[in-house]
Amino acid sequence: MLEESPQQSNGTSSQFAVEQPSRGADRNRNALAEGVDRASEDILLPSLENGITLLDIEGDRGVAILQSLAVDHLLVNDGPAFWVDANGYATTTSLGRLAPSRRLLDRIHVARGFTPYQHYGALCDLPVAVNRYVREETAESTTSRRSSTHSDQQGGVHMPSLIVAPALDARYRSADALGAEQARTLQARALARLTAYAEGYDVPVLVTRTAPDEFTEPIETAATHHLRCEQTRMGPRFVGEEFETLVYPVEGGSYYQTTFAYWREILETRASQLGLQPASPEPVADEDGIGHGTMADGTSTSLTADPMLDAWTAVSGTRG
Repeated sequence: MLEESPQQSNGTSSQFAVEQPSRGADRNRNALAEGVDRASEDILLPSLENGITLLDIEGDRGVAILQSLAVDHLLVNDGPAFWVDANGYATTTSLGRLAPSRRLLDRIHVARGFTPYQHYGALCDLPVAVNRYVREETAESTTSRRSSTHSDQQGGVHMPSLIVAPALDARYRSADALGAEQARTLQARALARLTAYAEGYDVPVLVTRTAPDEFTEPIETAATHHLRCEQTRMGPRFVGEEFETLVYPVEGGSYYQTTFAYWREILETRASQLGLQPASPEPVADEDGIGHGTMADGTSTSLTADPMLDAWTAVSGTRG
């Protein structure tokens, strides 16, 4: 994993005009479109789409969750990741434990900002770091193989496939040297830089924030996609516009259903295939329950969520 020293510069969007690598196939395809087989790793983590993705994590900072999404993206896409770090998210130890290959870490380039101006300067210098990396890697590929076709292909492969900026608000929020208005202005400029990079490089930009409040509302407004993650006893549960965690892996390589939405989806699809319609509307759940059931003797009883419901919804105290 390479480190880039944050230095201020005047990077411009004109530096983005480079041929882009081809993106990997969408891994969040609807499982029902290809059958009801859920035994696929495609359903475990959401794929990152081009544009700014805001990841909100409930329970703790979610360092491992953020790193897992970044590593997973690099596994299925060519090109490096450029990471502008704050609050110590880009830790070599945890990334090394997550990455299945040490060579994968060589594709992650990190710049760290310890003050608001260093953080913003690192964002300004990102195009310079990208262009230097592309020149060096393209020259090395051209030297090793003189084929012009190969060189053209490598130019795209060396372009960024991901930009990561965790805790985007942290440095601007906590700076004693900045007034409230100055902090908002500098954060807005940082956000504008990331928006320009997402469009110029045509790649996903993954960001997080330290708190969902008035100060970080501009980040949510600028985000093209919004992912929410809660840490349950079964594992992290992601919810987004086109993705929802419905099952979790267990020992033996099998999968465990954790939400009623999964079974509802399967049964509704099966009914549609058979040309059937629901015979009656869904029962309305009691205020403290999940519905009604019929006992063996024919009597009706109210079904409560206790004690099973807390197994689906309780937040784990485990830190990433």
